[in-house]
Amino acid sequence: MEKSLKLSKNEVTAWLCKHPADFTREDIVRFITENGVEMVNFMYPAADGRLKTLNFVINSLEYLETILTLGERVDGSSLFPFISAGESDLYVVPRYRTAFVDPFAPVKTLTMLCSFFDKNGRPLESSPELTLDKACRRFTELTGLEFHAMGELEFYVIAPDPGTFPATDQRGYHESAPFAKFNDFRTLCMSYIARTGGQIKYGHSEVGNFTLDGMVYEQNEIEFLPVDAREAAEQLLIAKWVIRNLAAKMDLDVTFAPKITIGKAGSGLHIHMRFMHPDGSTAMLNADRTLSEAARRGIAGIMDLAPALTAFGNTNPTSYFRLVPHQEAPTNVCWGDRNRSVLVRVPLGWTSGRDMCAEANPGESTPAEVDASRKQTFEIRSADGSADIYQLLAGLAVAVRHGFEMPDALDVAARTYVDVNIHSEENAERLKSLDTLPVSCHESAACLERRAEVFQEKGVFSPAMIQGVCDRLRAQDDRDARAALQDPDKMLRMVKAHFHCG
Repeated sequence: MEKSLKLSKNEVTAWLCKHPADFTREDIVRFITENGVEMVNFMYPAADGRLKTLNFVINSLEYLETILTLGERVDGSSLFPFISAGESDLYVVPRYRTAFVDPFAPVKTLTMLCSFFDKNGRPLESSPELTLDKACRRFTELTGLEFHAMGELEFYVIAPDPGTFPATDQRGYHESAPFAKFNDFRTLCMSYIARTGGQIKYGHSEVGNFTLDGMVYEQNEIEFLPVDAREAAEQLLIAKWVIRNLAAKMDLDVTFAPKITIGKAGSGLHIHMRFMHPDGSTAMLNADRTLSEAARRGIAGIMDLAPALTAFGNTNPTSYFRLVPHQEAPTNVCWGDRNRSVLVRVPLGWTSGRDMCAEANPGESTPAEVDASRKQTFEIRSADGSADIYQLLAGLAVAVRHGFEMPDALDVAARTYVDVNIHSEENAERLKSLDTLPVSCHESAACLERRAEVFQEKGVFSPAMIQGVCDRLRAQDDRDARAALQDPDKMLRMVKAHFHCG
């Protein structure tokens, strides 16, 4: 464990040689005082999904211990629409386990994410991180399992076209330099994200690339490792902040928007999920390496609540330019193995039992002791960069718990399973029997309202939060959003309005 911690790219973790979950106030004070830290930043998400920042100059040990213990007041009505100006004061209190050295600060600065508390010193029921925490705890209380998640963060990088080594249009998947222009930017982003504590799986150039009006647009992806869903949300939120800050410093533009022009690949935020036993073993597979009943029940819950989940994962009109038939983004509520046209995909999970390493490396005589079963996940492919990350993961935690509570869950899983491309001719009749995802924010709000009681069960989502989500979706006024697909000028105006979503 000690050796592993010293390899951490997070300076705080490596220096303290402690797992972040075990950080104490004394640890944070010691790191600050012995490492020349001059400032502390508190960061926390607001209703727009972006991180907000509060800066502190450390002018005395007493002051440092005060802010680490008591936090600070903030104006909640300026952060969340469901908080009135008459009762707007909230507390923000740092979570020590999120500490990292700010890679962009001009002086050495320690940054931590914060939790919200109300005027009575109680956790704010409608706060993003508490909603996710409640969703995860309710899942564990029912199942005895832990809910893990990871994100595939897709985004476009934009800069003037150098005119050399042009990439093949819409063929950028895993492209190398010099045909891929922003590999160095992506790998630098990965390095910075790792410094903040992000657990990255890999990064690569994605399918989308094109030139328009003298600018090159190149799609990239950074994928994370599965961790507790609460950590996954923090990592994704910080990663978007890192990518945008680094792009600004390098005179690049980036967008996480789901669709930025007609006929080119859109950007999703695919979320992988897995269920784990407390001892660290997986609950995703049977002894014969087939998908477990627990996994199929979780998928069934997502199938049942899928239209409502778009309210958290697809929050602006351009989300629904991406969710169109015959693309790699889903439109029908179904699932399958290795199938990219379905809503929930079960990817390859190293379940063959063969030692591929030995076959690729004949000189390797010692079998690797790696538990491949831990790698098995399933992913939902509908969400995109407009998502409220905390609400999305909380909604997914509710959905998979709902699957365990559904008496007909296994029947639902069997009925919605599709073995091949759902849009193939042989599935024409099957397609008619499947539910479809909403086609606009307005329709998504209606879907959430119809199933609101499921999300509000056991006190996970507050009624105020659900109402706030529906109000924001309806405020988009996009009943005829799909019609814009036939009007390029209107579509591009809508894309411009939501270019820096999430």
